[in-house]
Amino acid sequence: MDEQQLDKVRNGTGFVAALDQSGGSTPKTLRRYGIPEDAYADEDEMFDLVHEMRTRIITSPVFGGDRIIGTILFENTMDRQILGRPTADYLWAVKTVVPFLKVDKGLQKEADGARLMKRIPYLDALLERALAQGIFATKMRSTISLPGPGLTDVVRQQFEVAEQILATGLVPIIEPEIDIHSARKPEADDQLRDELAARLDRLPPEHLVMLKLTPPETDDLYAPFVAHPNVLRVLFLSGGYSREEANARLARNHGVIASFSRALTEGLDVSQTPEEFDRVLDGSIASIAAASAT
Repeated sequence: MDEQQLDKVRNGTGFVAALDQSGGSTPKTLRRYGIPEDAYADEDEMFDLVHEMRTRIITSPVFGGDRIIGTILFENTMDRQILGRPTADYLWAVKTVVPFLKVDKGLQKEADGARLMKRIPYLDALLERALAQGIFATKMRSTISLPGPGLTDVVRQQFEVAEQILATGLVPIIEPEIDIHSARKPEADDQLRDELAARLDRLPPEHLVMLKLTPPETDDLYAPFVAHPNVLRVLFLSGGYSREEANARLARNHGVIASFSRALTEGLDVSQTPEEFDRVLDGSIASIAAASAT
């Protein structure tokens, strides 16, 4: 584990930029950026276009390690280059931003109010590639719509995969996302807090994880995790909230930082001049960094 990266993740100011949209979510991302689906003929062209968008964001002069602690990449992005350097290398060597990697391969059908991760084929090989590329941490997402046994299964699966990731020396980002539209969200929040606490308390001292969670209905509900010795950082996702609402909820939870995706890129458009693009991105980064500083 790179000690400089570890210190930045543990103590750095700012937030984590989530630029890890994969095959299923990329068309929406491109539409919001002003590129319709008839602008590309196949998946290869689609990924070329989204890489151009991500490159524009990452190479912007307003995107840097002063306000961005880390960036979550999609596997396809990790395998590409930015200005002639591998993406993860460019992030750390040029921008002083710690590279993370999304490793999950989508979700199973909903059962018992939750969607578990699909099996991750060749995970060990992917983790080895990630290590070779200089990746520090990995992210994996499940979703929860109701409290109950499905939520328990999500947490169990997340920690089982986390153990496999920890064995390689990478840091797992555990992401059991609760649907912001859940009719029983406060109950799900409480159950998730209890299930996570029980699992975290069983980890050996040397096992460090990060948590990426939906903002809870009760402010500071996850405060015990901010101080937990096994938790490097607690991140909040935007979860479908507007940037303004996501920032407001984040700011009310002390010691937590953002890991926003759609809320980060809100307002960016392919037709913008470099000056317009950088101004919008700068405003977005500034507001999210401020909300992460509480």
